[in-house]
Amino acid sequence: MFKIGYVEDNEDFASLVKEYLEQEGYEIDHYSTGEDAIKHAQDNYALWILDIMLPGNISGYDIIKKIRDKSATMPVIFVSSRDEDLDRVMGLELGGDDYIGKSSIRELVLKVKKLLSRAYPKNESQNNVVEYNGYVIDLDKRMALENGVQINLTAKEYDLLTFLLENRGKAFSRDQILDNVWGSEYFGSDRVVDDLMRRLRSKMEKMNVETIYGYGYRLL
Repeated sequence: MFKIGYVEDNEDFASLVKEYLEQEGYEIDHYSTGEDAIKHAQDNYALWILDIMLPGNISGYDIIKKIRDKSATMPVIFVSSRDEDLDRVMGLELGGDDYIGKSSIRELVLKVKKLLSRAYPKNESQNNVVEYNGYVIDLDKRMALENGVQINLTAKEYDLLTFLLENRGKAFSRDQILDNVWGSEYFGSDRVVDDLMRRLRSKMEKMNVETIYGYGYRLL
């Protein structure tokens, strides 16, 4: 059973989300303030769902920074009543894997299920290792290494990396990358593709990614 940390100050909304997620078989620990949540930011959860705007002095952005002190790959979804590009970009910059508004609980449940299935694949019996330009990518452990040292990738950065490796040589538009990495339920701006690509390139400088002006990207 996956255990999820959930931070939301609106008790009515939190109760509904908790009910939906528990019906899917997840165990939910709900925190209504950032002060309570940040004390548990490094607990062994499978995933975090973070509201951005919280009462008090601690926001969802503060909590993810604490989470990332322990784990660069912990799946994190931001949920906010504000659907603004600035919030979205800020959340992804800090290592969030997804960002959605509070308009649809069902959409949130779908994103949780998809992100958990990617982060914790069921089949771990095979030793699937890919080598590329001096990097070693262990597909079973969801790890990328350079000279034996793990590269700290977020779950979404890793998903983009493996998508490019699986389709090396093929050109993809930003919308196609959105569908394959974020999922077809994602309705945000394709600007997040450029932002994620930039962050991945900065961490893996030997990746040979061609930018196709006005279209998208290709891994060579």
